Amino acid sequence: MPRSDEAQAFFHAVYSAVQEIPRGKVTSYAHIAKLVGTPQRPRQVGVCLKHLPSDPTARFNHDNVPWQRVINAKGVISPRSQPSGARNQAAALEAEGVTVTTGALGELMVDFGQFGWFPRILPSEEAQGLVAASDDEDDDEGEDGDEDGDA
Repeated sequence: MPRSDEAQAFFHAVYSAVQEIPRGKVTSYAHIAKLVGTPQRPRQVGVCLKHLPSDPTARFNHDNVPWQRVINAKGVISPRSQPSGARNQAAALEAEGVTVTTGALGELMVDFGQFGWFPRILPSEEAQGLVAASDDEDDDEGEDGDEDGDA
């Protein structure tokens, strides 16, 4: 089913934002949603990443969008529909030098204090001279939103 123009623009914005996350860093679905101007849509960020094409000829694909760098706001790698999905994401992060630990309940976790990436605006927007809507907001590291998105 073809995407609406609005949905296509959202997917494009999410994929472009995720491409700006530096190697060895992670951020949350909620932070990506905030960076693309839709802070109320963190779950939809997960949906975008879940539907990231594997076709290397697609403009955005698994090879050029570092999907593994987006985790939930609690610092946990979200469970997937496939049992090995979270472990695959952890392995991809570990290959970038990110330390992934296992919590008391078996959840795979990343320390935002050490590996978190939470800029107020995207580096590409900062380079263009754009400013954040509100420079007095706190970073959303540790926000309480539940936005696992099942990417």
